[in-house]
Amino acid sequence: MAVVAASNTDIDLMARLLRAEAEGEGLEGMLMVGNVGINRIRGNCSDFKGLRTIPQMVYQPHAFEATQKGYFYQPAREVDRKLARRAVGGERLWPAKFSLWYFRPTGDCPAQWYNQPLVGRFKQHCFYEPTAETCENIYSTF
Repeated sequence: MAVVAASNTDIDLMARLLRAEAEGEGLEGMLMVGNVGINRIRGNCSDFKGLRTIPQMVYQPHAFEATQKGYFYQPAREVDRKLARRAVGGERLWPAKFSLWYFRPTGDCPAQWYNQPLVGRFKQHCFYEPTAETCENIYSTF
């Protein structure tokens, strides 16, 4: 059962995002990008208040660099759709389990990003989980 509403078009959109943002991080890394996206919709907090749909989350201004690149606009592959369905179904992996932010630094992960603490790194991406003061909803969404 999906934790956010998702049409086939939404699944394709999410699949394209996962591939464009994290294909080099493998299937787990791509799923973690999906985790962050779903957390942004479900958390309804911080910079992500009012996001209720996958298109709103994907196309939020300045949210995902990949949407500005041509690779994002290639057709979704079935392997990516399967990952998108897993994320929409609520499957979450650490360190993205409660994260709202991630990025790929050129070196070590900063201790904070958007004033939120680092929770871990997966390959080249650093993940940042909000504090309960910033987003208490994130810890009760599943």
